[in-house]
Amino acid sequence: MSRRTVSSPAAIGFCVAHAVVIAALATAEQHEPPIELGSRRELFVDHVLIDRLDGATLKLHEPVSGGTAIRIDRPWEGPGNFGMSVIELDGRLLMYYRGWSLVDPKDESGVGCVAESRDGGATWTKPALDLVKRPDWPANNIIATVDGEPRFSFPCAPFVDTRPGVPPSERVKMIESVPVSGEKHTAMTDPAGPKRLVFWASPDGFAFRKLDPQPDFVSHLPNSFDGGNTMFWSEAEGRYVVYFRCNDGGRSMARATSKDLMTWTKPVPMSYGDAPREQFYTNNTQPYFRAPHLFVAPAARFMQGRQVLDEKRAEAVGVQTIGKHVYFKDCSDAVLLTTRAGSTAYDRTFLETFIRPGLGDSNWVSRTNYPLTGILPAGKGQMQLFVSRNYMQPTWHIERLLMRTDGFASVSAPWAGGEMVTKPLTFTGGELEINYRTGAAGSVRIEIQDPDGMPLAGFTAADCPEIIGDEIERVVAWKAGSDVASLAGKPVRLRFILADADLFSFRFR
Repeated sequence: MSRRTVSSPAAIGFCVAHAVVIAALATAEQHEPPIELGSRRELFVDHVLIDRLDGATLKLHEPVSGGTAIRIDRPWEGPGNFGMSVIELDGRLLMYYRGWSLVDPKDESGVGCVAESRDGGATWTKPALDLVKRPDWPANNIIATVDGEPRFSFPCAPFVDTRPGVPPSERVKMIESVPVSGEKHTAMTDPAGPKRLVFWASPDGFAFRKLDPQPDFVSHLPNSFDGGNTMFWSEAEGRYVVYFRCNDGGRSMARATSKDLMTWTKPVPMSYGDAPREQFYTNNTQPYFRAPHLFVAPAARFMQGRQVLDEKRAEAVGVQTIGKHVYFKDCSDAVLLTTRAGSTAYDRTFLETFIRPGLGDSNWVSRTNYPLTGILPAGKGQMQLFVSRNYMQPTWHIERLLMRTDGFASVSAPWAGGEMVTKPLTFTGGELEINYRTGAAGSVRIEIQDPDGMPLAGFTAADCPEIIGDEIERVVAWKAGSDVASLAGKPVRLRFILADADLFSFRFR
């Protein structure tokens, strides 16, 4: 591919030359039924909509640090702290984490704690709930049962139940694991045999009561519920969905669903296509807030036996050892998994690291760099997620991470130019909206084609003025304007012609 001249005639020449080849290939294909896109937003985190990439690639983007959210600063906290989930409730954010000081040798799980942010996630405080009455723990932020028992610590990932009609007293829910054998499931012990989920609910996210009656959910899969369990109401499926830890030849996940919370489908282990099998400690699967049919999972990847630090370096950063559990013999990071409503397969388009351990020895230990469940808006054009750092060390903390809205991945093209053509699709709506960015010398053009790859009159690449800039919601216009309602419901392809540009998402609105 020749180097692109910055002027538009050369760019159009590039487009026309490749259009001839693409149209010829498309005509020879046996068309599949068009994808019914409707008006939903699509992100480029997989190949579901992509037919061809020519000179462009799918590019994974890494979040950037937004600073430290919380640190160890209370007597009931310590090196064993562990981040769990972040939710939005009543105009504030609530962050749930395990506080575990390791002082009491009989304590194998710690306590469930909460922090809150009233400025959208930039700063955090630890509220004085005092639900747990202990004179040595004054003004504590420990969540508890309605009778003041601090039992929620492992596993504990509260979520907002968005099912229509949920009573206000049950709008925050969480689950815990109870072995059918009657043994205790803790952070240090995972009893064999089937386990039952116990469901709890709360009006405020602080004091929880056990649901009565209890849902019927027992899993016989090995290693069920041993951390990393996420649950939510799926708007796209009209049912509850839970993703939970199991062992399927290694640490993995399973999925089950329920229409009414009471009765659940048989759990099904998730598959990963033809990607190399790796171990995932937590999954953090949630519907993406701007595209609820797409479930995004910044999963914790556990590299068992991949040791970076020797004993001297581990001692220098203060890594704790608990009995047989040594926390510097492995390393871990986070990768980006995605799946779609109704699917029992994770997509592994990107095998590379999504959240890296970073500089210094503190995060090159076992079970650190684990994301919390929850990806949330963070002001204009940004979203945020959170990750635990420095596990089993006195410097443990939770870091805030920032990303561009929709910016997990993009269709990316170099200065020389490239393009992407979608599979045939149908849509509803009257305008095409894109989330994109270019360099000063870059551009984006969009062409609408018929299913055979032939440009439609009025919507060719030549009819589309260069789009230059950086916008989250840009409406595309051709020479005749932005109205595409005449094509709604008809099978079409979209051809995105890029130069020094990234395309993050699109939708018809």
